[in-house]
Parts: sequence; C-alpha cells; structure tokens
Amino acid sequence: MTNTLSRRDFLKLGGAAGAALAVGQILPAPVAQAAKEAGHLNADGDGYISSMCEMCVWRCGLIAKIKDGRVVKLDGNPEHPHSRGNLCPRGQSGLMNTYDPDRVLTPLIRVGKRGEGLFRKASWDEALDLVASKMKEIKDKYGPEAMVFSSTHNLSQVQFENLLYAYGSPNYGTQRSLCFNAMITAFLLTYGVEEPARNYENAEYILMIGRNMMEAISTSETGELSRALDRGAKLVYLDPRYTKTASKATEWIPIRPGTDSAFLLAMINVITQNKLADCEFVEKYVQGCDELPTAMQRYTPAWAEQITGVPAATIERIAREYAAAKHNAMAHPGWRTSNFINSFQTERAIATLNALSGTVMSPGGCLSTEVAAEGAGLGAPPQPPYPRVSALRLDGAPWMYPLVPLKLGVFQHLRDSIVSGEPYQAHGWFISRQNPVASLPDRNKTLQAFEKMDFIVTVDIVMNDTAWFSDVILPEASYLERYDPLLPVGGKAFLRQPVIEPQGEAKSALWIYKQLGERLGLGDFFQYADEEDYLRQQLAPLGVTLEEVKAKGYAEMPEEEHSGSEFTFNTPSGKIEVYSETLKNAGFSPWPTWEEPPMPAEGEFYLLTGKVAQHTQFGTQNNQLLHKYSDEPRLWMNAKTAAARGLQDADWVLVTSPVGKAHVQLLATEAIRPDCVYMTPGYGHISKGLTTAFGVGASDSVLHVTYTDPISGGQALSQTFVTVQKA
Repeated sequence: MTNTLSRRDFLKLGGAAGAALAVGQILPAPVAQAAKEAGHLNADGDGYISSMCEMCVWRCGLIAKIKDGRVVKLDGNPEHPHSRGNLCPRGQSGLMNTYDPDRVLTPLIRVGKRGEGLFRKASWDEALDLVASKMKEIKDKYGPEAMVFSSTHNLSQVQFENLLYAYGSPNYGTQRSLCFNAMITAFLLTYGVEEPARNYENAEYILMIGRNMMEAISTSETGELSRALDRGAKLVYLDPRYTKTASKATEWIPIRPGTDSAFLLAMINVITQNKLADCEFVEKYVQGCDELPTAMQRYTPAWAEQITGVPAATIERIAREYAAAKHNAMAHPGWRTSNFINSFQTERAIATLNALSGTVMSPGGCLSTEVAAEGAGLGAPPQPPYPRVSALRLDGAPWMYPLVPLKLGVFQHLRDSIVSGEPYQAHGWFISRQNPVASLPDRNKTLQAFEKMDFIVTVDIVMNDTAWFSDVILPEASYLERYDPLLPVGGKAFLRQPVIEPQGEAKSALWIYKQLGERLGLGDFFQYADEEDYLRQQLAPLGVTLEEVKAKGYAEMPEEEHSGSEFTFNTPSGKIEVYSETLKNAGFSPWPTWEEPPMPAEGEFYLLTGKVAQHTQFGTQNNQLLHKYSDEPRLWMNAKTAAARGLQDADWVLVTSPVGKAHVQLLATEAIRPDCVYMTPGYGHISKGLTTAFGVGASDSVLHVTYTDPISGGQALSQTFVTVQKA
C-alpha cells in the first residue's frame, strides 16, 4: 500500500521535522501578531511570551524567549506562585517536548496488526469520522458502558469528561489509584478535604514518610522545605532508601517497607498516653478524642520495634519531639502513597498526628483545610444535563469499593475487568495523555486488555507505548502550541497560550473534543466556537478581556469572602474524625489501625520504585535533553547483599516476579536496605516510535503484581516481591 507509514518512513518524517526546526521555526501571524500587539515581540520577532509549563502536573508559570521567530529558552515566571522565577530541569527541557523529532504531526490510522507499528497518514476529517463512527457502533451494539475512557489530570480534562459523560459511559480510568488514592481517601474521611495545604513558614519539626520531596514534581513546595531547613527546622525522614531527601534530612530512618503505620501508631500511643497533645484543640475539633488513648493503648514503641526494626527509644524520642513542637509540627500527608494495601491506615495515622499537634487551622499552623473549589469564580460554556447512567462501573466503584470517590476510581481493577469480561465486556477505549501500557501494573495483562478491544484511539503528541497499540492516533498540539482552560492559583487565573503555532497538523484538545462531540451528536456539550471563545466565556465574570490576559499572562481573581463564623470541617460531625462512623458502617475499623502486610520469602526482595528529578512518570524518557542528563537506569541493591550473592556493580541481572521478568544492570550501593531493591520507573518502553527511549532500561510495570487496597482502591506497588540472579 503506497500510503502505509512504515517504521522507516516514520523515522524519516521525524528527521524531516527535526531538520525543519533546526533551520528556524517562524511564528505565523496569529501568535506573532498577538505578541507584537501586546509588546512582547519586536518587529524582528524577538522577545518574550508568558504561558504555563506542562512537563508535570504542577504547571509552573513560564516565559518563553523568542529569537528570530523561534523558541530558544524557557524560564520561570516570577509572577506565578509555583515557579517564582524558576523552572526545574524538566521545565527547562520543555523545548524538546515540542521539538521532539518523534512528534506525531498528522492523524494516523493503523494498517498492520496491533503492535507492528504500521500506520498511514490521514486527514483530520477522515480520522475523526472514523473515531466517531466506531464509538457510535459500539454504543448502538453494546451500550455506552462498553466504551472506556481514560486520561491523566490536565487542564483540558473538563472537556474530556464532558465527552465521557455526554456519551453516557460510567467507565473512567485515571492515574490516581496508581498514585495518591490512599492519601486522598484518608484525608477526605478524616478532615473532609482531599489534601490539606502545607505551610512551612513556621515549621519547626517535619515528619516525612517516603515523600522524596527533593526530587518531586512540586517544585515550589520543595523550595519552601529547603528554606525551612536552612533556618533550622528539623526533618525526620522515613524511607527504606537513601534518597536525595534523606541526604538533606536531620535524621534518616531506613524503616522496613510496609511498617510506617506501626511507627506512627506508636507515636500516637506515646502522645496520648502521656497527654502531650494540644488538648484544647483536640477537645474542640477532634471526634473520638476521649476514646483515642484507649484505642491506641496497645501500640507501644516496644511493639512497633518488633515490626519496624526501629528502636523503641527512637520512636518515643521522636514522638516527644514532635509533640513539643505543637502547631509548628507537621506530619506530611505524602503524595504517591500507593505502596501497600495498608497505606490507607498509614495516611489515617498521619492525619491523626496532625490533629494531635493542633497544627490544622491554627494561626501559623503547618496545615490548612481551606481549599477553594477548582474553577470557582470563572465562567463556563452552558450545557445540558448529562444522560442518566445505570450500568455498573468496571472499576468496582462504588459497588466493590464503597469509599473510593468516583472521580478517583480504581484503574487497575478496570483493566482487570476488561480482561475477565465481568460484569460485562468493554469493546472500545478512548485514551488521552495517558500511557496505561507503561503505567499500569502487570504490562502483559494490560496488553491482554487491549486484545479485547474492537477499537482504541489515543490523543497524544508522540507515539508512546499505548499509541503504538492503538487503531487511531490523534496528534495533540504541545503545551507551547495551544490554549488550555485557565488555571486559578494564588488569587490569579493564569493563561496557557501558544508561543508558536502548532507544527504539522497538531490540534488542541479543546478543538479535538469539540469536533468529536459534534460528530457524535453531542454538540450542545461543547458550546464554544473555538479556544479563544472558550477562554472569553471563562473570563466573562471577571470583567477583563482575553487580550488583556494574553498581555499580562493572568487575570486577577476576586477576593474570597470569609464568613468569620466558627470553623467546621467538611465531615459528618463537623470535626476531624479520628474515629469515623463512615468507616465503621462500611465494615472497616473506625480508628487508625495496624494491618500486617505480607513479607517477602527467603531469597526475595521488596521491589521499590520512586521519583527522580530528571523525569516525570512515564512521559519524558524520549525527551533528548532529559535523556542526555539522566543516570543510566539500574537496579539498586545493597552492596553487602550483592557481594553475598556473588554479584558486582554493573553486572547484568535477571529480576523475576510472579508476573514478569526484566534484565537490568546492577547498582551495588549502601543507600538501600538489604531486603529491598529499587527500580526507577518509566523505562523499558516498547514503542519503536520513541527512538530515544526505546530499548533503554527495564520496565517496573512488567514486574508489578496487581494488589488493591479494599478501602482506598490504591494499587500496592511496593507489595511486589522479586528474586534477583546474575543474567
């Protein structure tokens, strides 16, 4: 077939795109004219345009430097609270996301078998018509529930969800159960908020449980922590691995994996048995305060020492130090808390510790539960109500997981239901800015789920692992080439705007979803003429024009009104629910409690994963700048353990779990416990359309076994045990 796009042709197209960029990407009239009118570009096309980064979900403000009509540098916007004039290595490298020679720049339709990588170029009309016809066919034949939708959190997600809910499917897969379900569910049940805001200004004592902040995506918070440490705040850090955060901590405790909650419960025991809590705060704001000492009585430091391996005297000392700091103490809520099936109980214990110190809502305290509603104060296009959905969700929420918020879901269970065909079979999958082939545990099972699909469509900027197995690929414009909905941060609504025109035929997500919605007969849910019209409808209540916001980069939001009345928490009792009737009524312990996790057998190791500063999850390994400055991914193993097994640094080893095998080079180091090994996630890509990332490193997802916490629905990533032998 003459118009088939083979791998060789695909690489030629990428090379041609790179060559075109090398000789200069001129800004066409729409972007250049607006920037010139705003005074950001001179007659030669040189100057600066503000926008927002999307190299991670923190979304820092950026200023793009334009030279000779090309983007040549990205810097942090000092006006934005997340960047404050700085960008992390990922943000600095964002140019290569846009200028990646592997960019998909035209719609593609599969012509070979799935996984062969054979596609042909198509027009937008042909590709969109095909997607809409397949979605209609599935809906008419099997019902809307037979179409699965999944996406990772992003600014245009509101319109992705409009497409999902208007279509009528209940099946929505997000990355949250692979990340922070335990934290969000625990704090919703205890405080009534998803995630309390942190305040380091007066922090004197900070307790972190596996939160590798110094390599995290929350860059502004990392800066706040660093400043707190500079002025003398104490950081106690629990982690089986010596991370960069451990290197900055006052005290590093290499605790046994899965036993953090035992350590925390013993701290609560010390504080309650010795009456060291902020009694005035606890009596006023904590539900269950009278019975808490009795409920925690059995969790002594001596008991915890047998489980955690941490001396009882150390636990007692840290508990007393923490209590002495009162509302200047913070037990950090964490972020990627999908470690063990008892991670929910760890988060409940963290929430309880913060309640006992009185740090929540106290003047100058370290945690705040006042969280503004997302998008509050902005306008939105009108739309009709969504159709009623009666089908069960494939992810088991809420019929199997009654306490999991529906917007979080249980992604790994959704995948498992596709494979099993129970309670019904899914037939189509619409995926946007997500890579379930790489991110879900047990990659082989995810590929089995793909085999069950009649149709798969992916929206992305590159040929990621999931796109490689898709039927249609719709090329999205990069974040430097498009508009997205406004983002309120710190009293301002910030604008992501294009700093260059989209390359090739790439389009914004707002345009793609609207075009599909209209083809599906759902146009009433997408009542905006184009991206700028959407933004103008958002700005209408603020009384400012889009042109003013383009020039400034943001719009001022109206100040929030405070009632001044007595503060209450958004829980059934109006208090912090250390004792939860909701949990009790669902058949779970109403108190934070100890749940024994499984342990590896003789000769097995805990498989740990975690963040690195050079990459964001599974999405940046093909970025040539980040690849250039990344460490070669290797398997960490304790040096003494390696030597005892006849292994040396840089040896190739075979790592085996119950569901998969991986070959990787060894890093023999003292920076990890003897019973653990560690793999950096995001490597081992199988798409040959990723010419930089393909074949580099090994995939941890190949090894991970699927385990789900019955309360929060979180995937227990560290509960996979592996063997290691010389390859």
